[in-house]
Amino acid sequence: MRDKLHWGILGNAMIGRKCVMPAIAHSRNGRIRALGTRHPLEADGIARHLGIDSIYESYDDVIHDPDVDAVYIPLPNHLHLTWTLKALAAGKHVLCEKPLACNAVEAEEMKALALATDRVLMEALMYRFHPRTQLIKRMISERAIGVPRLVRAAFCFSMADDLLKSGANHRLSSPQGGGALLDVGCYGVSVARWLLAAEPRMVQALAIRRPENNVDIHLVGNLLFDHGALATIEASFCSGLQQTYSIVGSDGVIDLPQDAFVPWEKDAVIYYRRDAEETAEKIIIPGVDEYQLMIEHFGDRVLGGVEPLVPIEDSINNMAVLDSLAEAARNGCSVSVDLKSKTGSPVQ
Repeated sequence: MRDKLHWGILGNAMIGRKCVMPAIAHSRNGRIRALGTRHPLEADGIARHLGIDSIYESYDDVIHDPDVDAVYIPLPNHLHLTWTLKALAAGKHVLCEKPLACNAVEAEEMKALALATDRVLMEALMYRFHPRTQLIKRMISERAIGVPRLVRAAFCFSMADDLLKSGANHRLSSPQGGGALLDVGCYGVSVARWLLAAEPRMVQALAIRRPENNVDIHLVGNLLFDHGALATIEASFCSGLQQTYSIVGSDGVIDLPQDAFVPWEKDAVIYYRRDAEETAEKIIIPGVDEYQLMIEHFGDRVLGGVEPLVPIEDSINNMAVLDSLAEAARNGCSVSVDLKSKTGSPVQ
């Protein structure tokens, strides 16, 4: 077995160029073997910079390259199912960008083929791998804030007005799996479920939509958990930058600044308040590349069989909650959550 995982990249998307491809190149257990792009000349510079062996004009060529072990899929949401299934069928392991699919039914289909082909399939929820996130999870498990009662999470940013009006972006297209809920709301749902170590049984949501095609561009959702906890999420393409979450317990609070999901490589901060204290303790965690940690974890799963930090069941259940929030926002009513994946350990 190789000591490094050989990667193929499907598409020259910005998230790949800026975050994931450099993470692979700098990782201890991965290298980029191939990049598939419709515009190979535009990818020549990054290919030379990162030492990518081959540039293909076809994604099919990438997944059929015998020297590629795993593929990373940063394509628009509606293409996640198609290319994940093709890659798994070709014997490749798959790291797929969030959200894993456009709905839980698609996610179940992806899981089924991963199991049938004995390949690793993981959603690229990079925030889980940062030491700050792991520390917060331990603090909650050790009852540093008592019994968790409430999670507030927001991932919002503002698209240019002309872009919102024209709709010239896959995030604003329903057929391409667009909308703020799927694009950035997936983070808030994921972190709430993970930190509360539970699944919601009922949700509510309200959304503001583009009048041209009814795509949600601004959404607020509420989640009710069986053990007496609540969560609220905000997702937006038309509001000032927010990228934060808080978790409130019976005996304390943990707050994160505006870099909760993507702190880049600078020092990361936790604000921790006990009981009724008004002044928070500032906890500093040295900066790391959470994308590189994600890539190395994925490589360790393939090469060494380590336990997953983002189990596929977790991603399927996250999609089920997103499906329920979408239904609640459409119909203006409370919706019971129908979890598609009831096996394994969905929240770890």
